Amino acid sequence: MRDVFEVGAQDGLARIGELDVPRAGVTVETPTLMPVVNPNLVTVEPARFESEFGAELLITNSYIINNDDDLREQALDEGLHEMLGFDGAIMTDSGSFQLAEYGEIDTDTEAILEFQRDIGSDIGTPVDIPTPPDAEREQAEDELATTQDRLELAETVDVGDMLVNAPVQGSTFPDLRERAGEHAYGTDLDLFPVGAVVPLMNQYRYDDMTEAVLGAKRGLGRDAPVHLFGAGHPMMFALAAALGCDLFDSAAYAIYARDDRYLTVSGTKHLDDLHYLPCDCPVCAAHSPDDLKQADDDTRERLLAEHNLHVSFGEIRRVKQAIKSGNLMELVAARAHAHPTTLDGYRALLDHSDQLEASDSASKGAFFYTGAESARRPEVLRHHQRLDRLDVDGDDVLLTEGDSNHRYDESWNVLPPFGPYPSALATTYPLTAETPERMDRAGYEAAAEGVRRLAAANPDTEFTLAHDGWPETALATVPERVDLYNSATGE
Repeated sequence: MRDVFEVGAQDGLARIGELDVPRAGVTVETPTLMPVVNPNLVTVEPARFESEFGAELLITNSYIINNDDDLREQALDEGLHEMLGFDGAIMTDSGSFQLAEYGEIDTDTEAILEFQRDIGSDIGTPVDIPTPPDAEREQAEDELATTQDRLELAETVDVGDMLVNAPVQGSTFPDLRERAGEHAYGTDLDLFPVGAVVPLMNQYRYDDMTEAVLGAKRGLGRDAPVHLFGAGHPMMFALAAALGCDLFDSAAYAIYARDDRYLTVSGTKHLDDLHYLPCDCPVCAAHSPDDLKQADDDTRERLLAEHNLHVSFGEIRRVKQAIKSGNLMELVAARAHAHPTTLDGYRALLDHSDQLEASDSASKGAFFYTGAESARRPEVLRHHQRLDRLDVDGDDVLLTEGDSNHRYDESWNVLPPFGPYPSALATTYPLTAETPERMDRAGYEAAAEGVRRLAAANPDTEFTLAHDGWPETALATVPERVDLYNSATGE
């Protein structure tokens, strides 16, 4: 792997990065969105991507270009940038998508990489095998081995200063994804797309997508730039960034527009169902739904595609700001609760809080408790782990949600979902958390787990928990040797 990616701000696995693309002579800030350009069917002129939408990188398909005589001749004669009219960086796919769709393509890794080099691609892609979800393990292993052979072949191809992708396959087997990540990271290739997840996203299986990506991330180094192939819907950009993905590509902006579909950060709407346009982009500010419905087909398609691009790039900027501010998980939670399947993805992410915690900053802005899932965030896990290392002074200690009591040797505060902590830490992150007055059961249960861990770490200390009417499910976690006092009832 060449040294082309520098990580800046981080929030969990998400990060702001700088991707150096030497052939284009540009540095791309990530997370970033790459509009997909079909050279046979251009909905929005690529020259507008950078000036109007902020695109720094786009993606097109070298296999399509190579198999069309006119496009091939034009690309070889003019170069890809001139042909598409785009000054930023250009990534090219190899035909693997066509391979997944049709089962066979008439090119190979060496030939397609040389063609991508010759037409001036800045980031090229070998021909990997995109194993579909739910394949038999034997098939997934065999096809992964073929992909790995092709990555090793790609290392030997003279590509000049073109960067090269090293796709990470493995179907829906997280351990194979991890193995694939380790192998890809060990090559001299540059970017690491997680492939064959489009069917999962099309089926709204965001939990399985999450497991696949996190498996790949466990195999890749922290400095590996990760591309989530086919992640083009703005409703899942926050989740994808939280998984540690840096590049996304969107054909959805154009494909959906052809079917009169209107993208939002909470899902997709059909134009026929809209009485108002719930967006303030230039298209929506200047038009009503009736305006779009009454426009000719080409104009309506173009305007919807422009809206879809505006809302997509707007969400990318929102994700970046959340990473910088350290509150990406709050944005993920907000997006997740807009649809049951994105909530599945968020919950699957929290199943791996230990993986998130390893790269999460120990200090950032306020922690906002936004629902039961917040009780499983890495900040809560980290606090529980650190309880083992905090000193308890005294033989008789009060753990209280209310005021301290001088009858005890020492008093610790208690804050759901974190649980107990010394008062000296009250002004430190994440114990400055904003929590609701009406805490849910999950928050109390997480706090009780903190009490359990503190008691286990201090077996010779007597503890009293003064709680404000915790539910029985939480109190059941508290060890029997901890005295309980319900301050709400005085019992």
